[in-house]
Amino acid sequence: MVDETGNQLGVMDLPEALRIAQERNLDLIQVTERVEPPVCKVMDYGKYLYWLQKKEKGPKQRGGVIKGIRLTFNISIHDLETRAHQAEKFLKEGDKVRIEMILRGREKAHFDFARDKVNQFLEILNKIIPIKEDRELRKEPRGFSIIIGKK
Repeated sequence: MVDETGNQLGVMDLPEALRIAQERNLDLIQVTERVEPPVCKVMDYGKYLYWLQKKEKGPKQRGGVIKGIRLTFNISIHDLETRAHQAEKFLKEGDKVRIEMILRGREKAHFDFARDKVNQFLEILNKIIPIKEDRELRKEPRGFSIIIGKK
């Protein structure tokens, strides 16, 4: 038997355990039934039910955090790899990543080249860590953007 503070009270018979629980104005709860003798705990039953619900839910999921990575029009292969490793770090932390390719001036006339650069970045990143597209590559007024997550 275990009391409300977690101290072991030892093995005792049922009437004695119930008496201790009544003296402390708490409930006697059987925690495990697979063990001989069964393990019981003196605690509030409402608290116990709340604890079970919380345990069943599991840890809170961190969601909605979107990290950003910006690529430029004339980015080199090495810089793409560096940004891919940064994106990998974000994805391993459980975040989503928005990849943006900002186009300025004359660069806006070469959407195909810019799209190829973004796809090249995604291929490099896919070799490092498996990814899925949460939002497809979208053309925006100032360039392209895509949101990715970890598979």
